[in-house]
Amino acid sequence: MEAKMRLEKDSIGELEVPADAYYGVQSLRGAQNFRILDQKLNPDFIKNIARIKKAAAIVNCELGDLTPEKRDAIVAASDDVINGTLLSSFIVDAIQGGAGTSANMNANEVIANRAIELLGGRKGDYSIVHPNDDVNMAQSTNDVIPTAGKMTVIDLIAPLLANMAKLRDAFAAKAKEFDHVIKMGRTQMQDAVPIRLGQEFAAYATVTARDINRIIAAEREMHSINMGGSAIGTCVNVEPRYLELIAPALSRVAGYPLEKADDLIEATQNLDGFACVSSALKTFAINLSKIANDLRLLSSGPRTGFGEINLPPKQNGSSIMPGKVNPVIPEVVNQVAFLVMGHDLTISTVIEAGQLELNAFEPVLFYQLFESITALTAAVDTFTVNCIEGITANKKKCRDNVEKSTGVVTVLVPFVGYQRAAEIAKEALRTGISVREIILRDGILTEDELADVLDPVAMTEARRLTK
Repeated sequence: MEAKMRLEKDSIGELEVPADAYYGVQSLRGAQNFRILDQKLNPDFIKNIARIKKAAAIVNCELGDLTPEKRDAIVAASDDVINGTLLSSFIVDAIQGGAGTSANMNANEVIANRAIELLGGRKGDYSIVHPNDDVNMAQSTNDVIPTAGKMTVIDLIAPLLANMAKLRDAFAAKAKEFDHVIKMGRTQMQDAVPIRLGQEFAAYATVTARDINRIIAAEREMHSINMGGSAIGTCVNVEPRYLELIAPALSRVAGYPLEKADDLIEATQNLDGFACVSSALKTFAINLSKIANDLRLLSSGPRTGFGEINLPPKQNGSSIMPGKVNPVIPEVVNQVAFLVMGHDLTISTVIEAGQLELNAFEPVLFYQLFESITALTAAVDTFTVNCIEGITANKKKCRDNVEKSTGVVTVLVPFVGYQRAAEIAKEALRTGISVREIILRDGILTEDELADVLDPVAMTEARRLTK
């Protein structure tokens, strides 16, 4: 049985649309033109476009430009989109030409047709509620899409920050648990001087806390929006009172503060706030990947590597080598970091590529920025739950490595000088005699003095050495 169709018209011409579809001709053209990723718009992004439509309808009615009946229908239809019941009607690809016009029109048409239905009409009868004239009143793609993008970043970053706080706390808990575990510190992959395992994990907590603050600072820029700027920031077809009311109305709908940008033309031209967010995410990804690298090294072996910590075993590591367990959680964290770093390059290129009054390339920016945030959110969660919280220390291996290392010779420099200390280290490496034995043999320090000077715990803190 052939599906029933309705005929819709736009400035390009006529096109048949499924009769029961909430989307319309402009959405369908976008879906046909941009078969790029087979990835639809981010659901949170769709929700925020609908929040904008809802707030605009409320303001336009208050100004007398929209009837209460149309306002109520548009608000109710927008709520349906916000609640996720109409997600399947958003058919355009995440990456599209036209600076997001297809995404905006997809929302306009879905909300208009749902509003028409709520008012007792038939989908496609735009004499009842029109996608452009009513749903898009006093708006342009060029203020709707970047504003929805900023709101989506705000929404997505909240769970990321919550997960980062849990990761920071997990590192801090391990720092306390491992504070008494002495091990060798390493620089350039060579033995350096002793450090407490707890100190290493405390450093991970510190850098994570700094990344949290950096992302919070970048997120603040997302609260300045260009709504009311219309096409290029000059407020064409926008009433002065609308400019005053739209940001407060949208704040009430969203549930967090948003404010009109001081310069709407500049805010429409430039996307540098998104560069700040992406850069902060990239910096966190870099730090997170470095920590994952450390954990893979410290747990390497288990017999022939460092073997100083144990990562919780999560799954078989090989299809051919029985009993092999790989550090799969740090590995996936590394891969997410690579993803975010690559996305940051794309986002930087997009932001630089804007021309004159508009940047036409927001769709790919949003696709990759949203993916960076959601991927990091998930990676941080699995890193915390499936790795950090279950790490244990190989205390004996850590201690043995300290005792066998020549790195402790560094503390002898105040007593014998750098050159003599280097000779002791070379002899220990050449002969296998421990640094302790050489010091006692040559009468450099007494047994009691040596016990104090080579106290590995004391070597991990500032102190004054005297003989």
